[in-house]
Amino acid sequence: MSAKPTTVNRRTLLGTAAAAGTLPLITPLRAPRAQAANTIKIGVLSDLSSLYTDLAGQGSVLAARMAVEDFNPGPKGFNVEIVAADHQNRADVGSTTARAWYDRDGVDAIVDVPNSGVVLAVNQITREKNKVMIVSAGATTDLTGPQCTPNSVHWTYDTFSQPAGTGRAMVAAGGDTWFFITADYAFGHSLEANTERFVIASGGRVVGKVRHPFPGTDFSSFLLQAQGSRAKVIGLANAGGDFINAMKQAGEFGIVRRGQKLAGLLVFITDVHSLGLETAQGLTLTTAFYHDRNDESRAFNEKFHPRNRGIRPTMAHAGVYGGVLHYLKAVEALGVAAAKADGAAAVAAMKRLPTNDPLFGQGEIRQDGRKTHPMYLYEVKAPNESRGPWDYLKLVREIPVADAWRPLADGNCPLVRT
Repeated sequence: MSAKPTTVNRRTLLGTAAAAGTLPLITPLRAPRAQAANTIKIGVLSDLSSLYTDLAGQGSVLAARMAVEDFNPGPKGFNVEIVAADHQNRADVGSTTARAWYDRDGVDAIVDVPNSGVVLAVNQITREKNKVMIVSAGATTDLTGPQCTPNSVHWTYDTFSQPAGTGRAMVAAGGDTWFFITADYAFGHSLEANTERFVIASGGRVVGKVRHPFPGTDFSSFLLQAQGSRAKVIGLANAGGDFINAMKQAGEFGIVRRGQKLAGLLVFITDVHSLGLETAQGLTLTTAFYHDRNDESRAFNEKFHPRNRGIRPTMAHAGVYGGVLHYLKAVEALGVAAAKADGAAAVAAMKRLPTNDPLFGQGEIRQDGRKTHPMYLYEVKAPNESRGPWDYLKLVREIPVADAWRPLADGNCPLVRT
């Protein structure tokens, strides 16, 4: 399935800015062939209706549009068109959409892609069609490991970076026995496995684990097993609506009051907002972006949230913005015709160019497609520490690049030359 496209140029952006709070997708007039040949078409493949919709969804569509606005392709001699579709957290729907976009609709690059199962399915199609995929909201490290391709970039975070912060921090604070409650699909499995490695390497041990259906609704039996294990830390290897539901039910069970700690292994600012500070206070989390971290993130937030129903940008939204902006820089450097003809060449150009944007600062894209930047360990504030709406996090420490990402040689990516 695909959504109706929006042609993004200066005139369209000005005309649609007032309506962007609901982010309608507007059908343009049929572009002349000459214009189509000079147009880069980007598809935002996301969860527009389910458990990942707040952390990605329409906010990711907006972030892509904002990147185009700030890049301002018109004076550079080409146009950019944005389309969007809902993959419904189903690999078959994501695959069908990707094929239709590439074969029929002229899409040059797919971005966002929450849900690791969808990521891995679309990854192979992107390589087959020699297009570009820039993943922001998907997490599996397989994308830069055994299934890496010359056509894909992993931008924001992954299932190594998250436990690199949270897992290490929890064990260092005395949480040396763990029980995992894990979403039963590729993302959850990868997050659990990587966290377990950090726990063991830090001197802890795993006393049990259970996997829940995806998506999940009733976590009571899993939480009872976790309680019975007497583990000091219950690691929630899930995200979005699953994480929120598990946290709420853990609160009803009084798990924290009885001495166990909860570790959210992939937590977004929208999750904290949904839970409220009374429930989420004290939670340790790792993130690539926080809207109130510095002047640049605050400036982005001030432009973003009025157009996104007041919802502040997540790190997934920030990654879409940064990834699209850098892709367009590579298109400019390579030339539109060459970028459209050869997705692998476009990704190679992205790797040659140092990354530099206001949300992530300076960095690089490695041979395996991994975009590197510092990560940040935060703690959720208590209600009396918050100064106002969405003031939820306090910085614990910055996690440097060398500690945040899996070493290049350890991923078994066939692109890596040692």
